[in-house]
Amino acid sequence: MDSRYLLFGLNEVEGIGWKSIDKIRRAGMLTDLAFTCGAGDWERVGISGKMSQRLEAVYTSEWIHRRHILMKESGVEMVTLLDEEYPGLLKETPQPPWVLYYRGSLALASRPAIAMVGTRVPTAYGRKMGEMLSEQLSGAGLTVVSGLARGIDSVCHEAALRGCGSTIAVVATGLDKVYPLENRELEHQIAQDGLVISEYPIGTKSHPGLFPQRNRIIAGLALGTVVVEADSRSGSLITADAALEAGRDVFAVPGPVTSPKSRGANDLIKQGAKLVTGAHDIVEEYISYLPVKSVEQREKELFNPENGDKLAEKKLTSEESHLYHILHQGPFTLDELLGRTRWDFGHLHSVLLSLIIKKAVTQLPGAIYKVI
Repeated sequence: MDSRYLLFGLNEVEGIGWKSIDKIRRAGMLTDLAFTCGAGDWERVGISGKMSQRLEAVYTSEWIHRRHILMKESGVEMVTLLDEEYPGLLKETPQPPWVLYYRGSLALASRPAIAMVGTRVPTAYGRKMGEMLSEQLSGAGLTVVSGLARGIDSVCHEAALRGCGSTIAVVATGLDKVYPLENRELEHQIAQDGLVISEYPIGTKSHPGLFPQRNRIIAGLALGTVVVEADSRSGSLITADAALEAGRDVFAVPGPVTSPKSRGANDLIKQGAKLVTGAHDIVEEYISYLPVKSVEQREKELFNPENGDKLAEKKLTSEESHLYHILHQGPFTLDELLGRTRWDFGHLHSVLLSLIIKKAVTQLPGAIYKVI
C-alpha cells in the first residue's frame, strides 16, 4: 500500500497524536510491514502500551480501505504531508498536520493568504473593521484564512467571498460536522467558492481542546495574522503566538482603550505587532506576492484619496453612504451630525471612524468632519 495511505490510516486511528505518527515515520514503518506488527513492535518504537494495542487491533489494510471509502462518501478529499500538493507555507511550520481533509479548491491553500481572527462577540466597530479589511484584502488578491467561528471569523469569511482572493475556513471538527450549526450555510458556500479544511477525520466532534490545535493551521497557511478585535484571554492570541512561532507577521487593529474587546489587540501593538488602520497597511507588506495588475488596480480603487466619490458609491455601507452624503453639505461638527442623523454617539462615532479609515472623510481640529 502507498505510504500516503498508510499515513492516512494512522491519522484515522482514534487517539493517535502527531508525535506518535512522527515516531512511526522515523522508524521507517510507513510500509506494508506495519500490518504485521504486534503491540510489542509498536511499543519498541516508542508508542504507548494502550495505543500499541489499538494499532494491533485495528490497523489493517482492510480497515484503512473502509475509512477511505467513508471519507469519499462524505464528499471529502485528503492530501498528506507526503504529497506535492500539500500547502508549502504550512509544511514549513513546526508541526504541520500529517493529513488535511478538505472540500473545495485546494489550490487556494498555496496562494498568498492572510489570517483574520478575533472575538466571537464583536462590537459594531469590530464587525465593520473585519468586513472592510477582509473584502479589500480579498479584492487585492489575498486569500483570507479564518476559523468559521461566530463573530469576527464569520464576518471575515463572508466579506472575503466577495473578492477574487476568496477564503479558507479551518475547522476543529471532522468535515461531516459543522460547528457552530448556525454557520452551516456559510460552510457550504465556502466549500463551493473557497476551501474548507481540517486535520481531523470524519466523525470527529467539536471539543474545546481541538481549537488551539486548529489555530496553528490558520496561522501556518498565511503570510501574516491580523487580530481584528480580541480581549486579553481570546483564543485569537493563540493564533498570533502560532504565527510568531512559524516566523510569520502579526498585525493588530487598534481599538478604544476603554473597550475590553480591544485589550488583546492593543497589547499586541505594544509588543510590536504592526498597527492596522486600513488594508493598505497589510497589502504594502506583500506587494511582491500579488499580481501586478491586481495590486495597481486595487490600490487605485481602494487607497487613493482622489477616488473619494467612486469609493463612496461602491465601497460604503448604507449607513456610511448616508453620513457621507450629509457631509457633502458640510463640514459639520460632531454635535451637528448627531442632530442630523439622530444616531446615538457611539454609533455615529463608529460610522465616522469607518469613513475616516476608508479615506472618504477627514477630521479637522475642533471635532469637525468633512469629505475628502
